[in-house]
Amino acid sequence: MYPSAPHNQGAYTPEAHGGPVPASGVPHTPPTQAYAAGYIARNTPFKAPAVGMPWSTGLCHCCDDPANCVITCFCPCITFGQIAEIVNRGQTSCASRGAIYGLLGFTGFACFYSCFYRSKLRGQYDLEEAPCVDCLVHFCCETCALCQEYRELKMRGYDMGIGWEANMGRQNRGMTVPPSVGEGMTR
Repeated sequence: MYPSAPHNQGAYTPEAHGGPVPASGVPHTPPTQAYAAGYIARNTPFKAPAVGMPWSTGLCHCCDDPANCVITCFCPCITFGQIAEIVNRGQTSCASRGAIYGLLGFTGFACFYSCFYRSKLRGQYDLEEAPCVDCLVHFCCETCALCQEYRELKMRGYDMGIGWEANMGRQNRGMTVPPSVGEGMTR
C-alpha cells in the first residue's frame, strides 16, 4: 500500500517491534510507524469554498420588471440576446446570440447554452451560485433565470435596450445613471 522507507529512515519492521503480527484481516498500524517523507499526513485547515455576493433580486421576482417578464415568456431569445451581448462585452451581437438561442430552443438545448452565460455573468460580478447550480436553474426555471440575469445587469447600470457599444458611449461621456434603490429599501 505504501512504499517502504529504507531501513536507515526508521521504517516499520515486524522484527523491530516484537515479531510478526498475527493475521486478523485488519491492517496493523503501530502508533510509532514511520512513513516515507511523501506520505506524512499534514494537518491543513479546511477552507470553505468562496461564496460570492448575493443577486440583487430573487429568482422568482420576475414581476419586478413586468415588461421584461412578458417579453421573456413569449420570446426568450430577445432577453437572452441582450444578456449575451452585455456579458460578452460587445464581442458578439444581440441578434446573433438570440438567433442561436432560438434555434437551440427547437432542440431543447437552449437551457444548456444559456446556463453558460449565467456562469459567465456570475464570474464577472462575483455572484453566488444560488439557489442551486447554474444548469439546474436554467433547466428548471429558464424564463425566471433569464429575467433575473436581465434585472441584475439593469441594476448594475446597463440600459439593456441599447446594447454594449451605446452603454460604453454613455459611460465615456459620464452620463451613467446609478441604479435606483427600491422604495422599500433603506441604507
